[in-house]
Amino acid sequence: MNDIFTLMIGLVLGVGVTYWLYTYLKKKQHKQLTHKQSVVLLEKIRRVCKLITVEGDFAEIYHYENTRQHLMSLVSSRKKALIVINAKVHIGFDLRKVKMRADNERKRIILTKFPQPQVLSIEPDLRYYDVKNGLFNRFASSDLTELNKEAKQHILDKIPDSGLMETARKEVLEAVLLIETIVQTIGWNLDYSALEIREEEKAQLEQKREEY
Repeated sequence: MNDIFTLMIGLVLGVGVTYWLYTYLKKKQHKQLTHKQSVVLLEKIRRVCKLITVEGDFAEIYHYENTRQHLMSLVSSRKKALIVINAKVHIGFDLRKVKMRADNERKRIILTKFPQPQVLSIEPDLRYYDVKNGLFNRFASSDLTELNKEAKQHILDKIPDSGLMETARKEVLEAVLLIETIVQTIGWNLDYSALEIREEEKAQLEQKREEY
């Protein structure tokens, strides 16, 4: 009788330990999977890296002139050119500067900071007109490299007055929606309540979400 009782107790304990071990391993596996999901998701968002939201075209005329002195400044030699710059400017956001963290328990990504828009690229196309070389001061290949740099800087100086930056700032909502779409691909939610968004912008965000 005692052997049967001992056997029953052993079976009950065995079943209990097996169930506890199964539950523990399953819960641990779920936590590991959730953590892995959040890490993969954050890396997925960062891999988007740079998001272009505004594209602008510039057409500028740039006068280049360079004068060199020779023979103890007794002789000067000047070279000059008229340069037409057609440039394409891309403005957007560097998503590597986005600050966010994962809440594994609630399966959500918390967005705490979104970067300001910046110039991502300038693609100038230079055409030279009225090129005149000086007797002792002629255009060389190094001058073309330097002119390309000056052309980029010339366009860069024009951007603040173009309104492109302000337009890009209004596209922040589109960028947030893009991140939200990425987050939802694995069944998570995006929490952007920490961002400073005006009431009218929140309404626009809700409207855009419905359109999506």
